[in-house]
Amino acid sequence: MNSNEILDREFLEIRAKILEVAAALDRIERAEGDVSGDPRMGLIADAINIIASEHSDPIRAEKIQLLFSRTYDEQWRNEFSIASRS
Repeated sequence: MNSNEILDREFLEIRAKILEVAAALDRIERAEGDVSGDPRMGLIADAINIIASEHSDPIRAEKIQLLFSRTYDEQWRNEFSIASRS
């Protein structure tokens, strides 16, 4: 498929997901309390900036996945008390 065909196929779903994110952010802002200092809100803002500012970057999804991922720790099994397979 060419890019126009993919846009035709994906447009409504993309639009719905963007509306869903905007609605969730609106609900957070209208609710009592303040989450402006919550690091998760910073991650969300960073992800939105990646989407908005890198129109010619074909690895936006990878950058956002890495943004929300933990750094690899070789001792992760110990951290979560998981026995290694033998």
